Parts: sequence; C-alpha cells; structure tokens
Amino acid sequence: MLTYAVDPCRIIDRVPLGTTLDLWHGKTLVSLIAFQFLDTRVLGAPLPFHQDFEEVNLRFYVRRATDGTTRQGVVFIREMVPRPIVGGMARLLYREPYMVVPMRSKVNPGPPPDVEYQWDAIGKWCTLAASAEGEGAEAPAGSLEEFVTVRHWGYNGEPGKVTLEYRVDHPSWRIWHARDTRVDYDAEPLCGPELARHLRDPISVLIADGSPVAIHWRSQIAV
Repeated sequence: MLTYAVDPCRIIDRVPLGTTLDLWHGKTLVSLIAFQFLDTRVLGAPLPFHQDFEEVNLRFYVRRATDGTTRQGVVFIREMVPRPIVGGMARLLYREPYMVVPMRSKVNPGPPPDVEYQWDAIGKWCTLAASAEGEGAEAPAGSLEEFVTVRHWGYNGEPGKVTLEYRVDHPSWRIWHARDTRVDYDAEPLCGPELARHLRDPISVLIADGSPVAIHWRSQIAV
C-alpha cells in the first residue's frame, strides 16, 4: 500500500456529491493498493473460477456527515482485476471504475510478509513488491496508518448521477512498514497525466495482513 500526498486541485473534481475530501493533517492523500481476493462469494455463493484473484486500485479519501456522525470512506479512481466477469459485475452493480488486465502475484504471508504484484496495462509488466520484518501491529489511533486502512464506506459519483454509498466491514489489520521496496509502474493509464505526475514519491509504504471483508449493498445519497 503506497500513499502519496497530492495537490487537492488534481482530484477535487472527482469528489462525489454529498462528500468532502478527508484530509490527514492538512494533506490530501492518494493510495495505490495491491491485494488478493480469496474465497470470494456473491450473496453467499461462490462464483466458479472467480474466487481467487488479484486487484490493484488507486483511491483517495473522503468523509460524509450524516445523522450526527462522520463516515470516513474512499473513492476509487481506478481498479484493475484479471477477470472480465468480476470487472463487469462491479461496474454494473456498484458503478466501480474497473479495467481488466493480465495480473499475477507472489505472496508469502509470513509473518513477516513478502509480496509481489504485477499487472500489464501498457504492454509491459508493472510491479509493486516489498518485504517486511518483525511481528507487525494494529495501527495506532490517529496515525497515518489508521487513516488509510480503517475505512468502512465506499462512494461512487459521476457528473449528472446520484452518489452511491456502500458499507465495507472488516476488523483492524496488522500492519508492517515495508522495506526492500520495488516499485515500477506507469500511473498515467490509471489516472491521467495531471495526477500521475504527483505519484512519484510515496510518504508511506505499508503491508497489511488483510482479513475477511463484507461489502454491503449500495444506497443512494440524497443531496
């Protein structure tokens, strides 16, 4: 999980109606995340040949005030998967910005973990790889690690359309700061040239152990 501080002007037009940018100590953050789906089920039933696969996504952080509480969420700029049915269902049901590309991964969960994710969106393999050391720990309260990993809401908005909101449930993850990092990718196919220029020097590189995750059905935000 690579996190970058960016100029908010580069993503403000992507903020869905009904939400606002969620800043960490005044910084606007964008994260590139690679992970594995394992034992995936839809409405409790497995999809044959579509239970285990990789995903890489690029996201930023928003919040929504409602009913006296604040919901901290994410907005996906781009998501990549290797399975056409997965991408098609997510676009249809949740309006997610998926693209289907060849992908592969090598994951040694450890602990400590050692991971490598690769995808081909531009005619060559892009790579995110890193290893960690130690036992890992839950993110401290108020930390950058907590800000980017403890997110229980997703939002999708497009010009002329209502904003979709859905809840994501998962426990806190164990986190390691990565070392021996290898990063070789072109961000432009994911977000365009203006934002891509800001995705060069991450302020944080993390590895998390993951957990069971439940994605709830979407609803519409009235604004």
